[in-house]
Amino acid sequence: EESDPSPLMYALEGAVAFSGSTINWLRDRVDLINSAAETEALALSVASNENMYLVPAFSGLFAPHWRPDARGCMVGLTASHAKAHIVRAALESSAYQAREVFEAMTRDSNINLKELRVDGGATANKFMMQFQADILDTPVVRPEYLETTAMGAGFAAGLAVGMWGSLEELSKMWKSDITWHPNMAKEERARCWKGWNKAVERSLGWIDDDN
Repeated sequence: EESDPSPLMYALEGAVAFSGSTINWLRDRVDLINSAAETEALALSVASNENMYLVPAFSGLFAPHWRPDARGCMVGLTASHAKAHIVRAALESSAYQAREVFEAMTRDSNINLKELRVDGGATANKFMMQFQADILDTPVVRPEYLETTAMGAGFAAGLAVGMWGSLEELSKMWKSDITWHPNMAKEERARCWKGWNKAVERSLGWIDDDN
């Protein structure tokens, strides 16, 4: 019996309930913005979140917390905060959640993240991509073709019918477009991360068994 020459491969997946969809919430539910395209300029119009965090646990927290009792919250609010700070905090929350997932993957696999390859509509937001690189302390790479899910489906179909001969052949078709490199001081990264974790703690325990 001939052995299958294809190498065995594994994938780790981390599910987050609200990431980019938090921006939809700002637009559709609280009327804070008219379109997602506005968020980059709004976020850059302020120097920082001024120690205000938004945890989008609207239906609980998924990976790596798995806390259905959590609910969304904004913490650290002062009278000096404005719409731009809320929008910035919403964008930053996606990056924080990604770091949580990748840190869990690193613990489970003992493999360090060398770079993060991103795709989809949110990658058009340069502020969010730079903040993602900063909070991960890892380069973030956007490809020339952003609809990676559709591309992957096409690649799988092509492999099945012999259009391409190997995964190595397909890998050569992936081309990078822009790379964001970490540009945040170590101390600032630690401060931001500490604030996010405090905010997550505040989101927990809002739903009791009798609710």
